[in-house]
Amino acid sequence: MKKFRWVSVLAASALFLGACGSDSSSQGEEGVESVTWKLGHLADENHIWHKTAEEFASLVEEKTDGSITINIYPSNSLGGETDTINAISSGTADMVISGETLQNWAPKAALMATPYAFRDLEHVQAVVDGEIGQEIADEINEKAGLTPLYYHTRAPRNLTSTEKIETPADLAGFSMRVPNVPLFLNAWEAAGAKPQVMDFNEVFTGIQQGVINGQENPVDLIQSGALYEVQNYVNRTEHVYSWIYVLVGNKQWEAISDEQRAAVEEAAAEAQAFGEKLYEEEISKIEAALEEEGMEFVDVDQDAFREAMVPAVESFLSEEQLDLYNRILETE
Repeated sequence: MKKFRWVSVLAASALFLGACGSDSSSQGEEGVESVTWKLGHLADENHIWHKTAEEFASLVEEKTDGSITINIYPSNSLGGETDTINAISSGTADMVISGETLQNWAPKAALMATPYAFRDLEHVQAVVDGEIGQEIADEINEKAGLTPLYYHTRAPRNLTSTEKIETPADLAGFSMRVPNVPLFLNAWEAAGAKPQVMDFNEVFTGIQQGVINGQENPVDLIQSGALYEVQNYVNRTEHVYSWIYVLVGNKQWEAISDEQRAAVEEAAAEAQAFGEKLYEEEISKIEAALEEEGMEFVDVDQDAFREAMVPAVESFLSEEQLDLYNRILETE
């Protein structure tokens, strides 16, 4: 397991900054600060992210001798992803699971989930564990004020709908939800859809009430959001392979001791290995479960979707982002 350099970026000694995050800290018997971190994410309690976060929290508590406690808030119970990131900055939350949404602070994060940039999950891992991934993590640290601890690779994003969608021509009049990612808006508009930004916790009701006709996400979130109750098809656009970080606020990270940081890093590496094993076990089961719930997986003309989206992607990216995008394409 690779030990990530970016969890050590802020590992120099720092003064304790009062109340760490949202909960007060206390002085342990041997002078070790005890802190409680709040971790918010959008998935439900059965999701891979949540199960891995529980393992991480347990490892952190064990390795810090109970001086760091992580309380986990699934299903956007701390607020949406953007809200939680803002709450970390203001000190009312401490941790978040986030990916391409971070581009709203750190532009290079757009490349974490650029349509048709990654061939498969092996390509994703080669990028995130290499120089490009380091550049993205460093910018998130500097501009978003968040320190990546570990990451999850994600199943490809697919489009769900109530009617089959096999080519971009089928998107005429199709209103769909996308996350708060400007690049996604441009790509889906270029493909012919009518995308709109919406928090994930509003998607089920939005489909049910006819506000939107569909959405795009990996199968684990399709299941987590119970979208099989309101959508009939998973159209295999596979337009995005990506990864997502588990992050802690820089101020919270600086506020703990060197020993505590080392213990958290060790727990993060073990949690990532746990999450990777869980992913391998769960994704095929999730697809089967969605089929049992009545969803049909539809093969689509991926080349047609790629041809529709890529020019919009390239025109949207800044010169710096485009350089990173081309380097990703060239990564073996």
